[in-house]
Amino acid sequence: MTTLKRIYAFGGGKADGKAAMKNLLGGKGANLAEMSALGLPVPPGFTITTEVCTEYSKVGGLPPGLMAEVEQALGVVGDLTGKRFGDAADPLLVSVRSGARASMPGMMDTVLNLGLNDATVQGLAAQANDARFAYDSYRRFIQMYSDVVLGIGHHHFEELLEIHKEERGVDLDTELGAEDWQTLVAAYKAKVQEELGRPFPDDPLSQLEGAISAVFGSWQNARAQTYRRLHDIPESWGTAVNVQAMVFGNMGDTSATGVAFTRNPSTGERAIYGEFLINAQGEDVVAGIRTPQHLTRVDREASGETKPSMEEALPEVYGELVRVFDLLERHYRDMQDIEFTVERGRLYVLQTRSGKRTAKAALRIAVELATEGLIDQKTAIARVEPASLDQLLHPTLDPKAKRDVLTRGLPASPGAASGVIAFTAEEAEAIAAERRDCILVRAETSPEDINGMHAARGILTSRGGMTSHAAVVARGMGRPCVSGAGALRIDAEAGTVSVDGRTLRRGDILTIDGSTGEVMAGAVATVQPELSGEFATLMGWADGVRRLKVRSNAETPLDAETARRFGAEGIGLCRTEHMFFDADRIIAVREMILASNASGRKAALDKLLPMQRKDFVDLFRIMGGLPVTIRLLDPPLHEFLPHSEEELAQVASAAGVSVATLKARAAELQESNPMLGHRGCRLGISFPEIYEMQARAIFEAAHDATEQGSGAAVEPEIMIPLAATRRELDILKARIDAIGAEVAKARGRTLKYLVGTMIELPRAALRAGELAETAEFFSFGTNDLTQTTFGISRDDAGHFLDDYLRNGIFPKDPFVSIDEDGVGELVRLAAERGRKTRPAVKLGICGEHGGDPASIAFCESVGLDYVSCSPYRVPIARLAAAQAALAKG
Repeated sequence: MTTLKRIYAFGGGKADGKAAMKNLLGGKGANLAEMSALGLPVPPGFTITTEVCTEYSKVGGLPPGLMAEVEQALGVVGDLTGKRFGDAADPLLVSVRSGARASMPGMMDTVLNLGLNDATVQGLAAQANDARFAYDSYRRFIQMYSDVVLGIGHHHFEELLEIHKEERGVDLDTELGAEDWQTLVAAYKAKVQEELGRPFPDDPLSQLEGAISAVFGSWQNARAQTYRRLHDIPESWGTAVNVQAMVFGNMGDTSATGVAFTRNPSTGERAIYGEFLINAQGEDVVAGIRTPQHLTRVDREASGETKPSMEEALPEVYGELVRVFDLLERHYRDMQDIEFTVERGRLYVLQTRSGKRTAKAALRIAVELATEGLIDQKTAIARVEPASLDQLLHPTLDPKAKRDVLTRGLPASPGAASGVIAFTAEEAEAIAAERRDCILVRAETSPEDINGMHAARGILTSRGGMTSHAAVVARGMGRPCVSGAGALRIDAEAGTVSVDGRTLRRGDILTIDGSTGEVMAGAVATVQPELSGEFATLMGWADGVRRLKVRSNAETPLDAETARRFGAEGIGLCRTEHMFFDADRIIAVREMILASNASGRKAALDKLLPMQRKDFVDLFRIMGGLPVTIRLLDPPLHEFLPHSEEELAQVASAAGVSVATLKARAAELQESNPMLGHRGCRLGISFPEIYEMQARAIFEAAHDATEQGSGAAVEPEIMIPLAATRRELDILKARIDAIGAEVAKARGRTLKYLVGTMIELPRAALRAGELAETAEFFSFGTNDLTQTTFGISRDDAGHFLDDYLRNGIFPKDPFVSIDEDGVGELVRLAAERGRKTRPAVKLGICGEHGGDPASIAFCESVGLDYVSCSPYRVPIARLAAAQAALAKG
């Protein structure tokens, strides 16, 4: 429904709008209105609402009657400034800026100095008593308007400027005088005539109409669309347009322009942080064409800069600015990012918004504001973006170090690492054994690379997306990963990796940045994260309000210890297959798989039993009585099969059979679609001895850990994967219970345990009420549930997923953030139906979504009991769960 009011005025100590109207006025317009109402020195103007942008997008133009309202609003601005738009003697000039409800810095278009023409420029020169300033402003306007509105690239005008400077024999723009700028104005206008076949628009109202249209249109430009997709900003929000009286920071040495933060955005320190330029316009600061000066004397002295700070050069204005900073931070109760201009010694505030900050700064600012009493603890919790905590948990590249960037891929797992190139998992293990760091470089990874991935400091792949095997496993291990670096040409046999004519070889050093996707030649120094005291404080506050428990996916002692250190409340997924790839047990695993009968399999499993038992004892000991959910063997058996002749010979020797026999057996196990083939509980049905061995290892380990005094009694949760029917659960649970009773009898004591299932098939979700008659808990495996619901292979989705996101078919990558309408509906149904049958059924989620803040909010809405994620995402999940609880109320 469209509001009748399309234009909201501000200025002169009052405003039609206020800060709470951000959805309608955009962030910039809402804050301009708020500051005006506070009596701050804001140049007057008006905001055209986001609803007009929506209408503009629908009809492809400005709605009828809007420009008549704009003309009327301009009259009010003229009354406040004492100037008139288009007046040749004392012209009112305006800026036209975008302002979406979410900050999108630099993504949309701006036009400054609008209203200048051959007549008004003379009036500006007379009023300013400075013809050079007036014509410099005019040429800036022509260049900006031509680029933004007329579609003539700014490089055309920059080329004309460079030619003129060369002819004049000068290096800097400041060396040009009024006549130079007049000459360039004429040249710029001639270029417009040449490019468009029509003159540059001379009528100020026509200029304004074109600029308003262009700014609304820029909501759909390529960079804005990309930014919205990256930051989950809906296209339907639109942008507002702000038309505001110009003030000039380039009117001499008593004029200036600058940008400042009320606290340091990098560290969070409570100190003014910013820069300014004397005799400059705002774009000069942003463009970096002049080196800015410090605001404070302390910062100037610390940097060794000789140019005076604003505190020294304009002390009275600086004092007023400090008072404005304090007022705005206290009013908004948050660190502010402020743009200001000083025109002939008079301060004007052009914008304020909550400043973007690093995770380290966000934690410190939130905790300190709460300590200062400006906000409460719940508000502090909501102020920190959960995903930003990744910055604190992994090594990062030293910002001062030089970088030789070869290419970029997808930032699949945060952190940075350097090391020698290894092309196989075996190479990575060998290098790690020599206590050297390496980067595992592969076209793509597979489960059998797990040891090499663990040995490597980082992982780089040329194929795969953000949810590929490499990305998922790397995040779980806390290893930096860059995936999908498609420009790389990897030849593992030759031991080379090439890109853009450069070739690196086995043993050369690479650096990857999993937070940016950059791939660099050579070593780049890293800095280790520091978890500040504010981190522990905020996490404590978050734990006090969240309802959802947070567990971790872990199957090694290192993973479990890391998870505990980050506050995990148990293990939500132990993937036992990851334990099978160790060098000391992979031969026995392959022997078991390739055995042609139960006795052969049992002989191999007898070798694995003590290894599995020790694995589980370690996990139970580290968790100290917290819940540990162990998933029985899940992946297709082909993932464990030997490939090389050497590997086949090793297995044949261990099993006492010929290589030819093994090859024939391996051929029998090949499947066309193994992810939907002989895997999960189907293995337990066909080869019950596998699950019986694992159950025995779990029960014996639980008894051992309890008897060894690990703390509270161990109560394992045994999870049967990929069940679609109750009958599968009944058969396998009976076998598990039988093993449990056998071990209990041998040990002379009973043990509490749960048997449940992983819901990862649509049928399982729909028949959850029936499954709950047997299953004592559900763990939603949303990775596979997403694959089977959409019919999309996670490992292959990277080939087309970007196209789907770009075309709005999927609002988000469904493997990163849960598809609430489809997959989420299945989770909701399964939870409801499972509880109806078994009210106390324990419900959790253990897919990649368990560490995604938006998915965690969904889990809170459904009422799940816990989420489980990789160890390094536990703090993220803890904070996201607290925010979800606060949002739910």
